[in-house]
Amino acid sequence: MISKGKLLLIGGSEDRSDTNNEMEKKNRDFIPHEILKLLIQDKNDRIEVVTTASSEPESMRKTYTETFDELGFTNYDFLHLCDQQLHSDHYFKRVEAAKTIFFTGGDQNKICEELKNSSINELILHKYRNEEGFLVAGTSAGAMCMPDIIISDAVNGEAILDEDIKILPGLGLIDHCIVDTHFVHRGRFSRLAHASILHPDHWGIGLGEDTALIIEEGHRAKCKGSGMVLVISAKNIKQTNVSTAEKGEPVYAENLQVHILTDGCSIDFDSGIITTDEAERSKNTTE
Repeated sequence: MISKGKLLLIGGSEDRSDTNNEMEKKNRDFIPHEILKLLIQDKNDRIEVVTTASSEPESMRKTYTETFDELGFTNYDFLHLCDQQLHSDHYFKRVEAAKTIFFTGGDQNKICEELKNSSINELILHKYRNEEGFLVAGTSAGAMCMPDIIISDAVNGEAILDEDIKILPGLGLIDHCIVDTHFVHRGRFSRLAHASILHPDHWGIGLGEDTALIIEEGHRAKCKGSGMVLVISAKNIKQTNVSTAEKGEPVYAENLQVHILTDGCSIDFDSGIITTDEAERSKNTTE
């Protein structure tokens, strides 16, 4: 089934009111508010910002209020979905009326624990699959929670060690990827590689900061932003001890593939084909 909605997976530290100076210094190709402008097509579109992952929802609310006001967004509010709210008709109707659901950062386990089997998550899934123009966006933990499986906990070591990673069910918005965020800044290659080797039918998606993937039709993804996205594939691995390694033993793998995407690069998760805006422009000029 082709999903009619879109996903926006953000690697964290997107240009908000509290991060812009830092990202501008770190990334040469930084463009102010480039990522967050993708949240809506029209400034009157309704955004519901879900702060469930955060341990400081009020601070998160303040930050995004300042940022959205700077962007001229006029129709947004905040939901800290847990316990009673998940069974409330009022909150259900708010999600039902939204054009964009935006999951903030925090702890991906909290989002999945609260929302996984809720009627609100079923509603979000239904809207994503069936509603043209509907967007589910997430940054940091808010992006990590979206696939059918998530990295719940892992160790960032010099070697990949058996039992150093814990994989749990996610929200199920996309079923062929495992997502990690703050990927370059926090040195998370080993844990995403480990997850990919354990689940070779899934693409490993490592999102850099102030960088995003826009996914359409459930499988066509385009990179946007000032950083990079690493795409890991374990589909063609030849040798690995991942299923036989004993506790504390390093994991090896032969023929693990890594692709690097930057702004304008696209990948089709069904075919594995990578294209670029530049290549498409050249193709159109020669035709």
